Amino acid sequence: MSNPSYNTTQQTKVPDVMLSSYDHTLVFIVLFLIIVGFLAIFSAGAPKCIIQGTHSTFFVARQFIWFILGCIFMFGFSKFNYKALNGIAIPFAWLIVFFLVAVHFWGTTVNGATRWLTMGPIQFQPSEAAKLAVILLLASAFSKDISLSNKKMYKYYFPIIVMIALIFKQPNLSMVMILMASSLFMYFAAGGSLRLIFSAIGLGVFGLFFAIRSFQKQRIMIWLNPEADPYGAGYNIIQSMLSFVAGGFFGTGYGSSVQKLGWLPEGHTDFIYAVWAEEFGFLGCLLIIGLFLAFLQRGLLVSAKCEDVFGKLLSAGITVSICIQAFINIAVASSMLPATGVPMPFVSYGGTSLFITMCMIGILLNISKKRIRRLPTNVQ
Repeated sequence: MSNPSYNTTQQTKVPDVMLSSYDHTLVFIVLFLIIVGFLAIFSAGAPKCIIQGTHSTFFVARQFIWFILGCIFMFGFSKFNYKALNGIAIPFAWLIVFFLVAVHFWGTTVNGATRWLTMGPIQFQPSEAAKLAVILLLASAFSKDISLSNKKMYKYYFPIIVMIALIFKQPNLSMVMILMASSLFMYFAAGGSLRLIFSAIGLGVFGLFFAIRSFQKQRIMIWLNPEADPYGAGYNIIQSMLSFVAGGFFGTGYGSSVQKLGWLPEGHTDFIYAVWAEEFGFLGCLLIIGLFLAFLQRGLLVSAKCEDVFGKLLSAGITVSICIQAFINIAVASSMLPATGVPMPFVSYGGTSLFITMCMIGILLNISKKRIRRLPTNVQ
């Protein structure tokens, strides 16, 4: 006897998987950081624009163009199933390797570092895209096998070694540090051996010591004693610290920074945090630090809630990579680390940095959508 409550000829077809909305708190934090960035770029960059003979909104206008492009890709990645990225990790990594090699031969040199490819009015920094490439490679590899001795996984690890070597040659030691720190964290998040992690940290410290002795010795010595060359190599550090002193607790007010008036070089990029500190003081500094800490919390929460190993590692890698870069920028501006050229995510002027970061946020938002399996409903 058939069950009257079940009719096989009148089943209602419904999706096997229903997507919930993305993390709105994460979106709010990111938008707040971007707004802070536009305010800081306009204030810090306007004097330099006037000196160069361009309109005071030149830097903001160019950043806004990259923002619009980033929004398009962020929206696309938020709708695109992140699991499909698993299959393109290796081809994307080798594409970035190609661009990094092109930088070596045809790159544009700025302040002694060759990091940019210039194509007409557009300057692109491939090392920024290397962050996403490394994260995709490791998420794909560690979701299959955490063992570092598996030769089948070398196809994931070899492009990372090549990218790090090419970026180190630019030279871009800060980006090498970001890539290595992000890699170690992802290995830890995947359940890797703590013994290997500490061994890698030891080797990294040794390599950093070698790099300092070979290439960065003068930079370290100036960082320890900037007064030894106050009008040369120590100039940026001294002027940055003067910005923090002038800002005090409450700041001098928006647009009232004195250091940006030709005293502090790269005030709209690498040292934008120092200009912000002068205008908004200690409280303004806490605001930015608090926003990045909130971003870290939300990003790791997305990773913790994700049931897919690839998505869990991908979201953790994206979150930590962005926060490590922010920490380095803040540490450099406040003289806790030697001066190095790394922009603050979302805040500093730099089209490539903003674009790549927003693409990463799109992937993170996609992972934040909960997948809820539903059973088909039946209609009599």
